[in-house]
Amino acid sequence: MRFLHTADWHLGRVYHGVSLLEDQAHVLQGFIRLAADTRPDAILIAGDIYDRSVPPAEAVRLLDLVLTELVLELKIPVVVIAGNHDGPDRLGFGSELLTRAGLTVRGPVDFDAPPLILHDAHGGVAIHALPYGEPAVVRGACGDEAIADHHAALAAQLHAACTRQPAGMRSVVVAHAFVLGGSESESERPLSVGGSGAVGAGVFDGFDYVALGHLHRPQALGGAAEGEDAARIQYSGSLLKYSFAEADHAKSVNLVDMDAQGRCTVQRIPLAPRRDLRIVEGELDALIAAAAADPARDDYLLARLTDRGALLDAMGKLRTAYPNALAIERPDMVGDGPGRAAADHRRIRMQDLFASFHEETTGLALEAEASAALERIIDGLEHEERHA
Repeated sequence: MRFLHTADWHLGRVYHGVSLLEDQAHVLQGFIRLAADTRPDAILIAGDIYDRSVPPAEAVRLLDLVLTELVLELKIPVVVIAGNHDGPDRLGFGSELLTRAGLTVRGPVDFDAPPLILHDAHGGVAIHALPYGEPAVVRGACGDEAIADHHAALAAQLHAACTRQPAGMRSVVVAHAFVLGGSESESERPLSVGGSGAVGAGVFDGFDYVALGHLHRPQALGGAAEGEDAARIQYSGSLLKYSFAEADHAKSVNLVDMDAQGRCTVQRIPLAPRRDLRIVEGELDALIAAAAADPARDDYLLARLTDRGALLDAMGKLRTAYPNALAIERPDMVGDGPGRAAADHRRIRMQDLFASFHEETTGLALEAEASAALERIIDGLEHEERHA
């Protein structure tokens, strides 16, 4: 049986004030062509379909067009789960009706949801689609008050999946999680508000292929990335490069061929973007002069300028040569005073930012009781945002 495994489309993403929707539409047209050429038995989309829980209308329309082409025109069954960026109830709307057309959508956590069963010449394959669930949500869904972290939450879903696994069938899990041993990227939203958001790879024991989303770098856990001996636990990576920290990533989707015993051969198929996202370095005048010979001058650019003196309208000048330049860094001009953040503020947890601000303004560390109250407040706000 053959699958195309993809994840982390983040439709509607805005980066440095620029909408990436046209870039996403371009690369998804390439994905549709790939599906038409490879003719998979199913397409597995492992979460973070949208970039936020209430997506813009244009992102919803793009998803509608892509799924219509895949399911109704190409007649390929598609399995979609909610990730931590998605609003599960919105994504799951109409899922019962859509299943009849060949589109399986799992939005909210549902311990009674059956696996999708597909057949090939060797028998059946059960596909267990497990949407992302915060520990509190999973705890409420199954009534187990002992579930306190992401590992226990996913383990509970997987245990329920095992009870629904038909005897003698091969098995596939589609999930959205940070598995220990995986390599993170700057553009991923942390899963945890207080405590660890990680799960151990051992929770997937017994399943033949694990199609994961959340981590944006394509990677395998516990074995080779590709080929006949490829690891069974795989991240396909994101649709596009969503931060300059991913400039060296090669974006792809996984083409998975499963044999009669459930052994999988994995091939990573590259995705061709409309524009690349890359970093250039040098003095401003030299970069501008070199642009005339750069065939990819329309790429999204971060320029790391090595000029030591003052520069007037550096971004305006850079954009005369690179019209889609997004950002400038001047590493030699960055100070190291106490007010300087040690990392990108977008990657720092809100409560850590607040604690740092409190200490810098009052001279006192945030007390344990206040810190615990802050954790509860932010946890509640993020839960409300996802389920609004």
